[in-house]
Amino acid sequence: MIDTPLNLREVGRLRVLEALHHVGHTSRSQLTRLTGLSRATVSSIVSDLLTAGLIREETDTSGSRDRPTGRPAQPLTLISSAAYAVAADIGHQHVRVAVCDLHGHPIWDTVVANDTDRAPHETLDRTADLIQQALREKDIPIGDVLGLGVDIAAPVRTADGALEARGIMPGWVGLRPGRELEQRTGLTTWVANNADAGALAERLYGAGRGTADMIYIRLSTGVGAGIVSGGRPLTGAGGLAGEFGHIAVDPRGRICRCGNRGCLETVAGPAAVAELLEHSRGHRVTVPDLLRLIDEDDRGAVRALEDAAEHVGRVLADLVTLLNPEFIVVGGELAAVGPKLFEPMERAIRRYALAPAAEAVTVVPGELGDQAEVRGAAGMVLAHAPRILADRLVSAERGGDRNDPVRAT
Repeated sequence: MIDTPLNLREVGRLRVLEALHHVGHTSRSQLTRLTGLSRATVSSIVSDLLTAGLIREETDTSGSRDRPTGRPAQPLTLISSAAYAVAADIGHQHVRVAVCDLHGHPIWDTVVANDTDRAPHETLDRTADLIQQALREKDIPIGDVLGLGVDIAAPVRTADGALEARGIMPGWVGLRPGRELEQRTGLTTWVANNADAGALAERLYGAGRGTADMIYIRLSTGVGAGIVSGGRPLTGAGGLAGEFGHIAVDPRGRICRCGNRGCLETVAGPAAVAELLEHSRGHRVTVPDLLRLIDEDDRGAVRALEDAAEHVGRVLADLVTLLNPEFIVVGGELAAVGPKLFEPMERAIRRYALAPAAEAVTVVPGELGDQAEVRGAAGMVLAHAPRILADRLVSAERGGDRNDPVRAT
């Protein structure tokens, strides 16, 4: 842990790392503009980072004939394998673990079925085992890992990382999965709700790239939303913002697992839609069955989907009026059915939202599929990458080990 304040040179190095992390490929002259540092300072810092093995210099062959005379600009970029983020996606029925490089690309990714809700400690043990397996198979020393990001299918209190899991994940009430996994893995850990992680991933790497105002909705075992407003995640005072699936849509509807009646999840979650078909067919209908029937244009399945999409669209209409997003990005199993879901959803938004807000929003499927949440969990770690890397260099220069784990501040 670094307690000594950074000196001016170390602050400059942090600025350069932040700029490289933010923009990707760039040149020395661009770094001068981005950081506000002098050319000589940038050149010296770049030399240090090249020596440390954190960045590399590439030959720029694009547009070389049109470039003015003089030394050609040589793009600089962070070396993707210089450090890694580990991520875990803990859902109601699965655990997924991935290892991502510094650019956020998964280099190891596996998912296993898991009965999560009533088996917290077994689930956390399995998660830790998968993390150890990943690092072993990829031959990554623990010192090359920046930290662990975890997303979980329950609201996460921002103050202490405890779960608000009553009625949602009964065995996890009050548990602090971040603390538990830190003890099991030795990795500094960040924790978020799965929809918030999905929103981060789609904004960084997917359909919401470059937008400052978006809503990510996840139509899966749980129905939730991650909200980005003004470029920042909107999580609320206690981390409960975005519990989209627990907005009441039918006061006389079914009792939801959260304890309320008629929540959106009871009429629009994939399992709830599939269950509607069981009554008419006289046998169990699973979510994969539902998706197959929709693909086959089964009339009952398509009608059930359209009704669910109408409910989702009406709730989204209120959010569109309140938040005025640029994009609504849809993930989860139901997103894969395409226009049969999106058309009735968009009709409801246009009908019930304030007209200018409805006209300004675009509804799109997520680009990351079932990787969205785990990549968002890794993104939480990578957001701290420049500071952690800078602190490790300081530690090495002051006589420590550059691979000592350092908690980001």
